[in-house]
This record gives sequence, C-alpha cells and structure tokens, in this order.
Amino acid sequence: MLKEIDKKLAFTIILSLTVISILITALSYETLLCEEASQPIISFVKKITGLISGAVPKAELKDIKKFASEAEFKAYLVVVSESTGINYAGVKMREIGLENAPSATPMPTGMGAGGEPERVSETNVQVAGIDEPDIVKTDGKEIYFSPGYNWVYWREPIIWEESRIIPPYKEPGLKLIKAFPPADLKLDAEIDKRGDLLLAKNILLVFSDKAIYGYNVSNPKAPEKKWEVKWDNNTSIVGARLYKDKVYLVTANYINSVRPCPIVPLKIGDTPLEIECTDIYHPVLPVAADTMFVSMVLNPESGQVEKKVSFIGSISSSVVYMSGTAIYVTYRYEKDLVGFFGDFLKKKGKDLFPAEMIEKINKLNSYDISQNAKFTELFYLLEKYLYSLENDEQLRIENELTNRMKDYYKEYRRDLEKTGIVKIGLDGFDISASGSVPGYPLNQFSLDEYNGNLRMAITVGESWWGWGLIGGSAGESANDIYVLDKNLNIIGEIKDLGLTERIYSARFVEDKGYLVTFRQTDPFYVLDLSNPKKPEMKGELKIPGYSSYLHPISKDRILGIGQESWQVKISLFDVSSPANPSEKAKYILDESWSDILSTHHAFLLDSKHQIFFLPGSRGGYVFSYKNDELKLTKAVSGISARRAIYINDYLYIVGDDKIVVLNELDWQRVNELEL
Repeated sequence: MLKEIDKKLAFTIILSLTVISILITALSYETLLCEEASQPIISFVKKITGLISGAVPKAELKDIKKFASEAEFKAYLVVVSESTGINYAGVKMREIGLENAPSATPMPTGMGAGGEPERVSETNVQVAGIDEPDIVKTDGKEIYFSPGYNWVYWREPIIWEESRIIPPYKEPGLKLIKAFPPADLKLDAEIDKRGDLLLAKNILLVFSDKAIYGYNVSNPKAPEKKWEVKWDNNTSIVGARLYKDKVYLVTANYINSVRPCPIVPLKIGDTPLEIECTDIYHPVLPVAADTMFVSMVLNPESGQVEKKVSFIGSISSSVVYMSGTAIYVTYRYEKDLVGFFGDFLKKKGKDLFPAEMIEKINKLNSYDISQNAKFTELFYLLEKYLYSLENDEQLRIENELTNRMKDYYKEYRRDLEKTGIVKIGLDGFDISASGSVPGYPLNQFSLDEYNGNLRMAITVGESWWGWGLIGGSAGESANDIYVLDKNLNIIGEIKDLGLTERIYSARFVEDKGYLVTFRQTDPFYVLDLSNPKKPEMKGELKIPGYSSYLHPISKDRILGIGQESWQVKISLFDVSSPANPSEKAKYILDESWSDILSTHHAFLLDSKHQIFFLPGSRGGYVFSYKNDELKLTKAVSGISARRAIYINDYLYIVGDDKIVVLNELDWQRVNELEL
C-alpha cells in the first residue's frame, strides 16, 4: 500500500512539473508571437504545427528550405521544443573531434633525379585522392608527426614534503623530421602545437583543440605560421578533407534558442565568420534539431573561407562522407513515440483496451503539448487502467502487450528510426539534394557514391523501445543496404541481413559491397550492387569473431582486421566467387588491441612488397599476404607504434617515442631516431 502511495505521489510531482513546463513553454511561445507578431510568422507556425498534428498534408524529411528571418527560426525552435521535448538552453556542444580505405596509394611525386624518392605512401583513406587528417603526413622528404600525450611518472617520495613538488609537464609538440635518405634521419624542428594534420603542398595544417593553424614548411628547419583560424567554445569539427588543393570542413554548433543566429563558428584571424539566419536551411518537417552544421571550403594558402552552406539537424550519429562530386552529412531523426504506440493500438491492440481508452490515447497526438508531457499522460492512462483490473487480467494484458509490441516493432521499426542525409554538391557548393533512410549508419564507410548513386549500410532496431510502459525490451536489430539516386530517393534495397546483430564494418568497392555484422559469430556478406535497383546479397560466410575494418587488397581479396576471443584477428577473404566467399587465411595476434580497430588511418598497405603494417600495444607488426598466406614478416619491439609510411623501399615505423626504419628488401633495421 505504501509503495502504491509513493508511486502516486511521485507521479503527481512529475505531472505537476510537466504542467508547469507546459505553461512556461506556452508563455514563451505567446511572448514570441506578441513580440514579433506578423502574418508571415503566424502562418509559418500554423503550417509547421499543422504538419505535426496532421492538419495539413505531411512533408517528408527530404523537404528543406531556408529560414526567412530570425523570428521564423525562433518559431521553428519553439514548435520543435513542444513536439519533441528538446531543451535548447544552456547546453554546450560536446567534443566530437575529427573522424577516425583504397590502399595507401603511392604519391605521384614526379621525383627520381638527384637521389630523391620515387615511391611515397599516403595516409590510408576511404576515397583515393581525397586526403583525411591524421597524426602523420609525409612528402617523401620530411615526416610530420603529432605524437600522443607522454604521461609523466615520478618515483614515490621518500620525504612527504617532496610529494608537493610536481615536475612541470610539457605537452609534446609537432615534430618535423628529415626522413630521406634514411641515413640522414634527424629532427629538423618542433612546433608547439599538436593535433591531426593535412599537408597541402608546402602548407601544413594543424587541427588543434582550439584552432586550425597553417604553417609554411618550405624550409622544414624553420616552419613559419601563416594564418590561424580559431573556433568558438561551442564549435566542434565533424569532418575535414583535402581535395584538389582545397580544404573541406564541416563544423557543428549547438543551437541557442535565445539567439539562434547569426552563428559565428570560427574567426579567421580577428575576423568572425558569420552565418546569417536567412542562409540556414531547415527540414520543412519539424525534427529534433539541436545542431547547426556549417560546411565550408577553406583556402590552405590563406586560411580564408571561400564558400559555405549551413543547415540544422541532430548531432547524434552524424557522419561525414565525401566523394569527388559531393559532401554527404547525416543526422538522426526519431518518430513521435506516442504516435507510434497509438498506431500499435489501432493495428494490434484494439482488443486489449476499451474503446474509450483507445480514444483517449489517440487524442494525445492532437494536444498542443511537448512529447514529454504526452508521454507522461500516456504512462498515467496505462497505469490507471492496469491498476483497475483484477490481478489475473492485469497479468494477461501486460504479457499480451509485451509480446504484441515485439512483433509490431519488428514490422514497423523502420518507421521509428530515421537518418536524414544532406548532399552538398562541390560545383556550386550548395545543398543539391536531401533524403532519408531508416536506421543509423556506423561510420563514414557506411556511405559510398558510385555512378551517381549513394549506397548506405544501415542498422535498424538497436534502440530501446519499451520506454518503461510495459516492462521494456531491446528490439530485434536488422541490417539493411539502401541505394539512393542523385536526388537521394531510394531506388534499391536489401533488408534483414544479420538479424539480432549490428554492423561492425562495411566496405563498398565499385559494384560490390562487403559487410560484417556481429553478435556471437562474424557473418561476412558479399553484395552484388551492379543493378542499383535490384541489389542482391550473393554470399555469406559465418566465422568466429568479427572484423571492424575491411580493406580491399585486390579485385577478389579482402582483408579484415578485428578481434576474436579478445585478441586481434586478421582474416584474408577470397571473394572471387561472390556466392561462396571463403576465409583463405587467418592470424591471431598476441595483442588485445590495435589502433586500426578505432581508425583506418593506422593501416598501411604496400602492394609492391605484398605486405601490410598494423600497430599494436607491444610494438609494430609487418605481415605478408603472398600466395594467400598471412605470415608475420617482421615484429618490431621497443616502440609505441602508431603509424607507418614507406619511402622507396624503406618502411618507417613511427611511434610516440621513436622512429624505426626497416629495409623492405631484407627487413633489417637501418636507422632509429629517439623522439
């Protein structure tokens, strides 16, 4: 009895707070209309609230337009807040950081005379010719390296007072290292900045936690800072690329409802970059937009922003992918949960509740209150009804609800979870299309453009759907492949791969796709995407463990790197027969972790010598894949290995504390440099 009283008291408090919240929201909404009342704003509000309630024809997630004014932006946020329960006040954008491929293609240097290198590796990236920021860059002569933190340890003090004397800590700086010829390996200079790097001809870009710095490294012994781009504390970088001597940048800022615009994501020197209200795109259908995305083109020579475009969305599950023609940015969108439950009752639960109860629940969607308030009211209606039943009937209804909802969620989960996609064409640098798919992508490798179509690998059903109403349970997950045309309309799909599992890695190679899902075993799927309107799953291979990174080493061989039984696993897949993929070779490394499991940039392939490199926690490892065998060619100990590059026939293993150079002809050490 006491427990029931406590529950009722708690509910009364929650309901009271909800009512107060609704009143405050209503007052702010009324104030907005009073302060800036104009027929266009009132019409705008009526239109978007009508879209939510169903009073006007539904817009689609792909429909977008620009705000006409700051007042219209504020009105949009008020309606979104009421319909989704988002609170825009006082939240700072979380740190996102830069995103973590074809193979490391040799750089076409055009060198060779005068003892200069003819063969130089590049950072392992997703799309050949489009560079991505990483901690190591090279031009074949110099290595530019931004090391990790060197943690300071000191001995236990003999005298207690000594413990108050902590040695000064100097953050490791960016190192410029003369790399070629390897006999001349030495430190040329150091810059007191650190972060991911891009190298645009003789300009080295450093992406620190507070700014982007541009250094002229024509003379590596005396690097010169040319420009600085600082960003606001509320700004984070979602992604960056270097393509045809231009830097493409995507930033994110949390939206402030008090003054949503103009937004100043960064300053170029002392000049702020302002994004005006009327330059900002928004989905016509009100979505839970908490973030302002700005995509821009930056000149690496001057640091000036040459072009920009902005739009709003949600930062959750946001992914940036860039092809040679467009930038794609994704954001998350969820359907109204109360409406979802109402639809469930209409289709699957009419016999579980009296007609008047169902009518009350359906009316909730027409109420001009927030999703939180609707949810609280729904919880109250269900709880009140269930407590009115005899114990036997209550138990029956609860079980029926749970089981029917599982089946309903399985059938309609793709209506609940959505990913919005914005496509920015590189030619005009404006939004050329937008669209949506069910579910959420894993990372940038979940997207790929081929022959004008976008392919996406998606997981659906990972969300928690029970909401505490009827016990709750995790929905059954599934994995889909969608093909979208140039206007981001879905034209082909493969559904329900790896039921109950989620995607761990994906890779698209021309008209083929490769997918790994995992829960207990590692299904490796081969996809035929030659007909974009009728994609097919051709073959499947189930093996222990999983691969979190897939790398094509030839037309019919795919390398997978992941884990099995908490150890690093390397698999060589034969995909020459798409219907019958096989694991030609496997190697279990005596390591629990490799940086490749978190970033593809840590991987290096040298096809000339048929080897690849991966770093481990105990050293660096060079593997051969000749004759469809995986052999450990060289293990390098005594180094905290992070990356590797090759220059001619020398492999440079770069660690936080040293660089080790190996001769690829005999795998002997030829030089070392302590850092």
